[in-house]
Amino acid sequence: MKYKIVKLEEKVITGIRIKTTNQDGKAMQDIGITWQKLFADGIYEKVPNKVNGKTIGLYTEYEGDYTKPYTFIAGAEVSREVKIGEQIESIMIPKGKYAKFVITGDVQNAVGQAWQEIWNMDLKRKYTCDFEEYQNNSKDMQKQEIHIYIALDE
Repeated sequence: MKYKIVKLEEKVITGIRIKTTNQDGKAMQDIGITWQKLFADGIYEKVPNKVNGKTIGLYTEYEGDYTKPYTFIAGAEVSREVKIGEQIESIMIPKGKYAKFVITGDVQNAVGQAWQEIWNMDLKRKYTCDFEEYQNNSKDMQKQEIHIYIALDE
């Protein structure tokens, strides 16, 4: 799978979180529920200061590598940190070097397949903040463009 190395400035993400693990398919279920809650409960619309119409799926607070528990946050990039009640919070993606993958396809299947391939690659991962940036440039959920960023050691 092809990727390019990019340097990113820090980003602020605001959304809702869940602690999960890739063991026994738990993440697939938890992440799906989190995305559904973000939109079905109207949380995405409540996020103030969005910088664009893209959605972000953020993987952070790793307790080791991708086989250990981590936190997933579904939300949007915002211009400044906010906290709205106990549900909606902000987290900072640190600036640094990232491997950027661009995939096109179904928002669940294409992303899941991409992660399977990324896990098997020999990347010098930092395990700080990795994220998916959904471009939302098509009404067809089978033809979405998704950018996946993996934090790399300098």
